[in-house]
Amino acid sequence: MGRKVWHMGHQGTGLSGKLANNYALAINNIGAAEAMNLGIRWGIEPKALANLLNSATGKSWPTEINNPAPGALETAPASRDYEGGFGVSLMKKDLRLAMTAAKEAGANLVLADKAQEVYEETEKAHKGKDFSVVYRWLGGK
Repeated sequence: MGRKVWHMGHQGTGLSGKLANNYALAINNIGAAEAMNLGIRWGIEPKALANLLNSATGKSWPTEINNPAPGALETAPASRDYEGGFGVSLMKKDLRLAMTAAKEAGANLVLADKAQEVYEETEKAHKGKDFSVVYRWLGGK
């Protein structure tokens, strides 16, 4: 679990904050996987590309801490065949919860349906792996 505590407001808003954060993570992870796949296919070494992204506007938790490309970050699940970490099934659950809560709040999440489809297909192909395995599902090497 997290190490920090923030006051979000009245009782229950902490869960809303968690769902918003995990929705952003779901989208950022796909974006990081796509960017890493693109750059590597252009011939950029994984570590070099990760360093660039993390020094520029592409920086996110998936690029810096849980990079989805094998070899970009030795401590990431991608460098251990996507073992350990946060499972695809957990990401699917959090994404579904965020989508349900957004619908109840009247918030439009235009990337949610596509992200849900991506994680569904990723889990079919890579059940039990860390959610960053979406990189492999995209065809990343």
